[in-house]
Amino acid sequence: MNMKQDAEKIIKACLIASRPDKAVHKAIDQIEVSQGRLILIAFGKAAWSMASAASQRLGDRIHSGCVITKYDHVMGDIPKIISWEAGHPVPDENSFKATRRAVAMVSNLSKEDQVLLLISGGGSALFEDPLIPEEELFDVTDQLLASGADIVEINTIRKRLSRVKGGRFAQLCAPAQVEAIVLSDIIGDPLDMIASGPAYPDSSTRDEAEEIVKRYNLKLSPQAQELLGKETPKRIDNVTTHVTGSVKELCQAAAKQAEALGYQSIILTDCLSCQAKEAGSFIGSIAKTHGSKGPLAFIAGGETVVQLTGKGKGGRNQELALAAADQISGLDHVVVFSLGSDGTDGPTDAAGGIVDGQTKTRLIEKGFDIHKTLQENDSYPALASVNGLIMTGPTGTNVNDVAVLLIGQA
Repeated sequence: MNMKQDAEKIIKACLIASRPDKAVHKAIDQIEVSQGRLILIAFGKAAWSMASAASQRLGDRIHSGCVITKYDHVMGDIPKIISWEAGHPVPDENSFKATRRAVAMVSNLSKEDQVLLLISGGGSALFEDPLIPEEELFDVTDQLLASGADIVEINTIRKRLSRVKGGRFAQLCAPAQVEAIVLSDIIGDPLDMIASGPAYPDSSTRDEAEEIVKRYNLKLSPQAQELLGKETPKRIDNVTTHVTGSVKELCQAAAKQAEALGYQSIILTDCLSCQAKEAGSFIGSIAKTHGSKGPLAFIAGGETVVQLTGKGKGGRNQELALAAADQISGLDHVVVFSLGSDGTDGPTDAAGGIVDGQTKTRLIEKGFDIHKTLQENDSYPALASVNGLIMTGPTGTNVNDVAVLLIGQA
C-alpha cells in the first residue's frame, strides 16, 4: 500500500469538492436579479473563482464589478470585472486602493440597483479601508497575528478600526439591496466574523474588544482606543445572505475518498480549534493507539493557530504535520497530512505538510530537531528538506483546513 499516493488522492478529492463553482451557481439561482444596475463585488482568497462562476451564470446582466484577492490568485480576465491583487495576511496599499474602488462602485446607487457581494476567507486583510493611519493598522495586525489570538478575536478588533467591516459596507451600499454569497472559512459559519462581516450586523461588543486588548497586551494609540469604544452596526435591513461551502464538506470529501481507497473513515471533528502543534501531537497520538487496527482514516477539520515564538518560515498546517511526525516516529504504515484548502499555508507557497513514521529520523539526519524547529516556527525548511511540503498552488477556494491520519494494514 503506497499511502502517500493515497494521501495525494484524498487531497485532490478535497480540493475538487470544495471548489466554489457549483455552490455559487446554486446560490445565484435562488436570487431574483433586479432590473436596475447589478454591481459585483468579490473579495477574499476565493474571490476570482466566485466572480468567474457568477459571471458564467449572469453574463451581461452584470453592469460592472471588482475582484480583490491575494497575489497570484487572479487566473484571467472576467468580462466587466476589474481584478486587483493585494496583501494577505497583512493588508497593503493595494488592499486600500482596491477597497476604495469598490466603495466608489457602490456609492450613489438607487433602490432599484443591486449589489452581488461574494465573500470568502482572507477578506479581512484584502478588503480594508482603515480609520487609523495605515502604519498603525499594520502594527496592530502584526501584534494580533503574533499573539495567538483566534480569528474571531482578531476580527473583533479589526472591524472597529475599519470603514467597511462590521456591517459598514452594507450601509455604504444603501439604498441598494445586497445579495451576499459567503464561502465560509470560520468554524460555525458566524456571518459577522467571516471577512470581518462587512454586510452583517456585528454581534461583538466594545467590551469584548477592550477585553481582547487587555488579554493580549496590545499596544494601541489613543485614536484606536477611542474607536474600540464605539459600537458597530447592530441592525442592517438591505442584505440577504446565502452561506455556501464549509469545512464540513471538506471533511466529508476526505472521508468519501478514503473509503473509496479501502480505509474506514472516522471524522473526529469539523470544529478543530487549538494550537497547531497541539493538534498535531494529538492526531499523532491516535496512531499509537490504533496503529495495528488499519486501514483507518481519522479526519479533523477546522482552523488551528500558531503562537509566534521564533522568526522562522512556516504555517499552521506545516506545524501540525511536524508535531505529528514526532508522535508517529518509528511507526510503520502511518501517514499524516494537514492541508489548507486555499493552497497557501501562512506566508508560504506551500499548502501544508505531509509526514510518516520515518520523517523524524530523516529530519535528524538533515540536522533538524523537531522541538527546536517548532520553537522557531521554522517548519517550512525542515519539511522541504525531507520532501514533506504539499504544493498545490492557489486553489480558488477557502473553506478552512483538513488534517488526515492514515493507518494502513499492519
